[in-house]
Amino acid sequence: MEGLDDRLAIVRDRVERAGGDWRSITLVAVTKDFGPDVVEAALACGLDDLGENRADQLVAKASASAERVRWHYLGRVQRNQVRKIASHVALWQAVDRLAAGEEIAKRAPGAAVLVQVNISGEAQKHGAGEANVPALVDALAGLGLEVRGLMAVGPTGPSEAARPGFRALVALADRLALPVRSMGMSEDLEVAVQEGTTMLRIGRGLFGDRPSTT
Repeated sequence: MEGLDDRLAIVRDRVERAGGDWRSITLVAVTKDFGPDVVEAALACGLDDLGENRADQLVAKASASAERVRWHYLGRVQRNQVRKIASHVALWQAVDRLAAGEEIAKRAPGAAVLVQVNISGEAQKHGAGEANVPALVDALAGLGLEVRGLMAVGPTGPSEAARPGFRALVALADRLALPVRSMGMSEDLEVAVQEGTTMLRIGRGLFGDRPSTT
């Protein structure tokens, strides 16, 4: 993965220029659609938190990678996939309904999770509605899961369009006393930093354009 050091430096500089401290923000390197070599390249740069959206890719990469990787599952949790990835996942970032939480609790008791919130109202975006989040957080905790915080994907369009949703997510996390706020990707990380993200999910900004899967 040539040039990863330089791209990582650029990402950290963007965080600093936006007024954040990159040392206090968890950077999740998103390896979706890249080969297993990207894992070793990330580890060589000190990136131990890696994210995957697809269950089959997570299993393949986790099976071939060092144990010190902390795998974040970023895809919508499908109940029939939980069993095969549960032993690899350190943080489930996209839990948006109780049924998914029930399956995680069954396969990985006490697992750490984030509740995904649909901050844009776009039908193509997954996530629980803001009004439903408190009850879902309580229900997941009742299953014995460790609910660490909230996650959101910014709306389609210019990065500035994400600001109201990111701000609302942070306010909701504050009300629920949840410390983790996973928001911000390659395109809108500056807005996320300014609004109080604690976790960025960066793919293209680190690894470049994803290879074609066709």
